[in-house]
Amino acid sequence: MATSNPFVRISDQNERAELGPKMAIKLDALIVQKIQQKVPVFKGMTTERLMRTLATADFFPVEPGDAIFLEGERGSSFFVLITGEVIIQKRKGDAVMELARLGSGECFGEMSLVGNQIRTATVRAASKCVTIRFMREVVDANPEAAHFIYRNIANILAGRLEQSSGKLADVMSQLPPAPEATPEPAPEPTAAATPKATPPKNIPVVTNEVN
Repeated sequence: MATSNPFVRISDQNERAELGPKMAIKLDALIVQKIQQKVPVFKGMTTERLMRTLATADFFPVEPGDAIFLEGERGSSFFVLITGEVIIQKRKGDAVMELARLGSGECFGEMSLVGNQIRTATVRAASKCVTIRFMREVVDANPEAAHFIYRNIANILAGRLEQSSGKLADVMSQLPPAPEATPEPAPEPTAAATPKATPPKNIPVVTNEVN
């Protein structure tokens, strides 16, 4: 879906992205501000560092209805939406459920940077979109950015784990208590066999009789 145009300008509600002949991305300050506020993987980056990180990404335009990636695919990249809107979809049996819609400045697919993760949902363009794509090998080759991105992904995963643990605890607290087990009666004690007394041998019998 990459474009071959030597120079592209996109505008959407006063937000602009410009791509020059070498695909260097020039982003409007409003978009950069949205990215700083909405994209948790860039948390803690200064504007200057964020701009340098964004400059390493690929320009990735998408037509309405096209899938950016599909549920079940292996992924090695994540995306930041510059203009347009995307739909997050998930299959349930034969039906397709809409989970969410994302707008400019938001990101998706970031968990694929942690190993060859299987995509857990489909992301499809609801309108004409412009995204920038970050490949894992490019992120890894940029230690300055990788430090922030992977640290933030670890924090995101820890937060999700804590949230899941809380939900599990809530569910467990709502379950009816398990019935108490009835103790089995103790077995009757078995009387030990009493050995028969054996009279001693060769012991004289003493009597009171006088001969």
